[in-house]
Amino acid sequence: RVPVEHIGRDLQMVVPMEASAAERFYRLIKRVSDIIIAGLGLVALALIVPIVAAVNALTSPGPLFYRQRRVGYGGRPFEMLKFRSMIPDAEKESGAVWACENDDRITPLGRLLRHTRLDEVPQIINVLKGEMSIIGPRPERPEFVEQLARELPFYRARHAVRPGITGWAQVQYDYGDCVEDAKIKLEYDLYYVKNMSLWLDLRILLQTVPVMLQLRGQ
Repeated sequence: RVPVEHIGRDLQMVVPMEASAAERFYRLIKRVSDIIIAGLGLVALALIVPIVAAVNALTSPGPLFYRQRRVGYGGRPFEMLKFRSMIPDAEKESGAVWACENDDRITPLGRLLRHTRLDEVPQIINVLKGEMSIIGPRPERPEFVEQLARELPFYRARHAVRPGITGWAQVQYDYGDCVEDAKIKLEYDLYYVKNMSLWLDLRILLQTVPVMLQLRGQ
C-alpha cells in the first residue's frame, strides 16, 4: 500500500509525469495480453450465458445483463457490463448506494455470482473495446467518485491507468462499503499505479483464482 498521508503534495511520487520507453513497452504488451485473454474469455462467457439466463428466468425474471455508468481511464465515463445480480430496479427508491453484506436486493443466483466474481465476466467486452483492462483499479460510479475525491487525497490518481476486472486491491482486501474501506483500497490502487509491471500483473492473476474459489467476493 501507499499510505495517502505520506505522499504529501507530490503526485509524481505515485504517477510519473512522463512515460519511459520501458513503460510504453509494458503498456503495449499489457494491451496485447488483454485482447488475447479477453478473446479466450468470450468462450467462457458463451458457456456461462445459457446457464445464468435459465436460472435467472426461474428465480428472478428480468434482464440478463446490467449496464452501469463507471469512471474509467483519464476520468472518462463508460458503461460497464455485468451479469445482473440484484432485483430489477434495485436502486429505484434509494438511488446510488454501496452494496453491503446480506444486501436483500441481491438475488439468490446473484449472491453466488458475486461470491465467485463470475458476475464480472461480461466485462471482457469492455476490455475488448479498450475501456477496461484485465488488471487495474476497479472502476467506481461517478456519484461515489465525486464523494471520495473530496474526502480522499489523490483519489483521481486511480484514473491514470485503465480500470480492471481484477486488481491489486481486489486480491488484497475484501469488498468495501464505506469511505474507510475505500481509503484502504485506494492505497492498494496507488501501489499498483506506482509499481505496475508484468510480474505484478502475473501475481495478481495467480491470486485471483483462490479469491474466486474461496468465494471472497460480495
